[in-house]
Amino acid sequence: MSITSDELNFLVYRYLHESGFRHTAFTFGCESMVNKSNINGAKIPPGQLINFVQKGIMYTELERSVAEDGTEAPSQEPFSLLRSSADAKVSSDAAPPAKKQRSETAAVESESVATGGGAASAGQDGGGPVVEELAGHTSEVFICAWSPSSLQLASGSGDSTARIWCAPENGKGQMSRTEPYVLQHFSTEKEKSKDVTTLDWNFDGTSLATGSYDGQARIWNSSGKLTATLSKHKGPIFSLKWNSSGRYLLSGSVDKTAIIWDAHKGAVLQQFAFHKEPTLDVDWRDEDSFASCSTDRMIYVCKLGQENFLKRFEGHKDEVNAIKWDPSGQLLASCSDDHTAKVWSMSQSSCVRDLTDHTKEIYTIKWSPTGPGSNNPDVNLVLASASFDSTIRVWDARTGKCLHVLSKHTDPVYSVSFSTNGLYLASGSFDRCLHIWNVRDGSLMQSYRGQGGIFEVCWNAEGTKVAACFSNNTVIVLDVRL
Repeated sequence: MSITSDELNFLVYRYLHESGFRHTAFTFGCESMVNKSNINGAKIPPGQLINFVQKGIMYTELERSVAEDGTEAPSQEPFSLLRSSADAKVSSDAAPPAKKQRSETAAVESESVATGGGAASAGQDGGGPVVEELAGHTSEVFICAWSPSSLQLASGSGDSTARIWCAPENGKGQMSRTEPYVLQHFSTEKEKSKDVTTLDWNFDGTSLATGSYDGQARIWNSSGKLTATLSKHKGPIFSLKWNSSGRYLLSGSVDKTAIIWDAHKGAVLQQFAFHKEPTLDVDWRDEDSFASCSTDRMIYVCKLGQENFLKRFEGHKDEVNAIKWDPSGQLLASCSDDHTAKVWSMSQSSCVRDLTDHTKEIYTIKWSPTGPGSNNPDVNLVLASASFDSTIRVWDARTGKCLHVLSKHTDPVYSVSFSTNGLYLASGSFDRCLHIWNVRDGSLMQSYRGQGGIFEVCWNAEGTKVAACFSNNTVIVLDVRL
C-alpha cells in the first residue's frame, strides 16, 4: 500500500477543515493545489487522517514488539511516537484523573443524553430531548441558521450546496420527511467543490444569503430560488450579514475587504479596504455602520458613505476570529487566538474590558439577547466565549467578572448560541456533544452526543428547537421544550 503526495495533501486539507482551521485550510489548499487533484472528497469519511495515523502507530508498535524470528520482544516501556519513555510514563501516571473526568461526563450523559443514531424519536423513551436527523449533505456541514419567521432551517456544506429544510405545513410531523430545497453553488457537475462557508436570513425570513469559497455571495428566496449573484470579491467569503431592514447585505472576504451591497439591486454600494490581511468577520452596528476584524489583529468600525473609518480598535496580539455588537450597539466584543476576549466602546480607543481567563484560542463569542437595547431589558446582559481550551465562559462584560465556567466539553468548542429569552445557552464541540446550559446558574440541563464533531449550533425563534451541524455530513434538530 502506498499514498501519493496529492492524497496526503488532501487528507491534511480535510483534517484542517474538520478541526475548524478554515483559514489555514484555505491557504494550504491553495499552495498544495488540492483543487486540481482528481480526488472525490465525498468518498472520504471524516477523520481519515487521524485514522491512518493511529493505524500507523499501532503498526509501528507491533513492529517494535516482534523479533526477527517472529517471537515477541517484550518491553517494559510504554510506546510513544512523539515523547521520550520518561514523558510517556508521566502521561500514563496522570491517566486516572482524565478517566475520572470522562466518567463524570458519562454519568451526566446517562442522566440526560439522547444517543445519536439517526432515529427521529431518539430520547422519547429515555426522557431526553426528541432528536431528528436531517441527512442529504455529502460533506461536512459547516453552518446552520433558523429562519426568524418560520420552521425553516438553512445549512451550508463542503459539498457545494446549501439546503433549506422545512417543517410540514401544519407545523406537525418531522422535517426529515419533507424534501429540502437544494441550493447548488456550482454551474456544472465537473466544477470543483465550492464550500458554503456562511449564510444568514434576512429579518422576515423571505431571503437567505450564502457566501462561498468561490468569492461569490448569493441571495435565494425561501423556496430555494436564486434571485441574485453578487460578484466583486476576489477570495472566499467568510462572513455575511443582513442589516436590520434587509435593505443592505454586508460581506467580509479573504481578499482583505468588506463590501456593503444593495440587496435589491445586487449592486456594490461601497467596498472597504482598511485591513492588510484576510477579513474574518463582520457585524452590523446599526442600519448603515458595521465593524470588521482580520488576521491583521485590527478591528475597524465603518459607515456607509464615509471614506475613512469611524474607529480603529487595536490591542489583540494575534488574529481576531469574531466580533459581535451588543443589543444596544454601544459595546463591541471581540475574541482572538491570543486567548483573550475584549470589550470595546465607541467612546474610547482602548478596550474597556480585557477577559483573560481562557488558556487557549477563543473561536467565537455571543452576547445574550437581553439587557439595554433588547426586547428583554430586565434580564442582565452577559457575554459567552467558546475556546479551544474546551470551556465556555459566561461573563458580566460590564464588570469583567466571569460568572460561570462551563466545562463538560472535552474538545475545542466551536459554537455557542443563546435562546431568544436569554435564559439558555447551547454549545457544540468537536467532542461530538451538544450541551444546553442554564445561564443563570451555569448548570447543565440537557445533552446530545452525535456521530461527528459539531461546527455550529443555533436556536429557533420560539426557543423550542436547537439545530446542530456535524462533520459527518448530517444536521440534527433537538426538540427541547425547556
